[in-house]
Amino acid sequence: MVSLTGKVAMITGAASKRGMGHASAIKLAREGADIIVTDKFARPKSMFPGDENWGGLDEIVREIEAMGRRAMAITMDVSSNQEVEAAVAKAMEKFGRIDILVHAAAIRGPVGVPVVELSEKDIRAVIDVDLVGSFFICKAVARRMIDRGEGGKIVIFCSLAGTHGVAGRAAYCAAKYGTIGLTKSLALELARYKINVNGINPGMIVTNLRDESFAKMAEKEGITWEEARKKDQEALAQRIPWGRLGTPEEAADLVYFLCSDMSTYITGEIIAISGGAT
Repeated sequence: MVSLTGKVAMITGAASKRGMGHASAIKLAREGADIIVTDKFARPKSMFPGDENWGGLDEIVREIEAMGRRAMAITMDVSSNQEVEAAVAKAMEKFGRIDILVHAAAIRGPVGVPVVELSEKDIRAVIDVDLVGSFFICKAVARRMIDRGEGGKIVIFCSLAGTHGVAGRAAYCAAKYGTIGLTKSLALELARYKINVNGINPGMIVTNLRDESFAKMAEKEGITWEEARKKDQEALAQRIPWGRLGTPEEAADLVYFLCSDMSTYITGEIIAISGGAT
C-alpha cells in the first residue's frame, strides 16, 4: 500500500461518530497523513447505544494524535463562504499546505415531503449545504493547491440519490445531482494542475444520518430506537445483492485509494460503493 506520510488532509463533516468523514480521517491518519477535521457542530449526538459520551471533533483529534500524527479541529459551516475561507486559512497557517480534501459534509433535509409542500427554508437549507457548500470548500482548497503547484486530491461524497429521483426527497436529490456535475466539471478544470477530483456515491451505509428517522419510527410503532434501526436496516439489506449494509470504514478504504498515488490516472469519476445495489 502507498503511504501518505508528509501529506495533509482536510475532511469536512467529520464529527459524527459513525460518519464516513470520521472513518476517512482515521484511515488517512493511519496511512501517514496529518489531519484537519471540520464540522458545523463540534460534538453531534449519536443515538446508537454506547455512544452517549462521544466527544466529537476533539475526540477525533486525540485519536489521531495518539497515532503520532498532527491534527486540528475547526468548527465550520460549509454553507458560509466566509467561514470556509477562514477555516482553510487557519489550516494553512498551521500546516502550510493541504494536499487532500475529503468533502463529506451534508444534510439529509426533509424526508417524505412532496415538492409542493416544501418550504423555502427547507429547500434553501439542503441546497446551500449540500451543493453551494461543495462549491465553497472545493474553491477555497483548490486555489491553495494550484498556488503550491504540487498537485492534489479532492474526493467529494456525492450520493446514489444524485443518479435518480426519489419521491419526497427532491431537494436532496437535486443537490446531489448538482454535486456530481460539480465533481466532473472541476476535474476537467484542475487536470492541468495534476489535481485529481473524484466522487463517491455511497449506497446504504450504517451511519448517523438516519438517527432521527429511526427515532420517529420507534415512536410511531412503540418499539425501541435500536429495534427500529435493526428492523429498517434488515429490510434494506434484502434489496442489496451483498446481503448487508456497508460500513463507514469500507467507504474510507475507497477514499484512501482515491487519495493515494494508486489512483493517479483516475479523475472525473463517480464511483458507487453499494454492495451491488446499483
